[in-house]
Amino acid sequence: MSEATTAHSRVDVFPYGYMIAGMARAATTTDAFNAVAEPRRRQILDLLAQGERPVNDLVALLGLAQPQVSKHLRVLREVDLVRVRDEGRQRMYRLNAGPLKPLHDWLSRYEASWNKRFDLMDEVLEELKETEKDDDNDH
Repeated sequence: MSEATTAHSRVDVFPYGYMIAGMARAATTTDAFNAVAEPRRRQILDLLAQGERPVNDLVALLGLAQPQVSKHLRVLREVDLVRVRDEGRQRMYRLNAGPLKPLHDWLSRYEASWNKRFDLMDEVLEELKETEKDDDNDH
């Protein structure tokens, strides 16, 4: 086959790659939704929900390097989920839960659906227990 024939016979499985490659990824610092999408950041928030902590405590509890923890804290600070204050040589971090309210409000729309499913699961489990009891009594 000639070079021209080969070029035209190839199938381009991703014909719009040139368009997507130039698209910016959504910044993690735009809002709380994006910031908490990262599991480590959620872990940091869980720890800070227990009380104010210095970065070294977070490093030890998370088992991450200090620069990684600092990077996550910076993102959380940029969306105002974490506040920081200086105490001597330490920087103390604390949770600011206010920006989580829109996330809570959005998720609460699905709570009724989850509750219905859990209720149905409870019913099925009760039926299984009764069936198991009846089978045990038959033996």
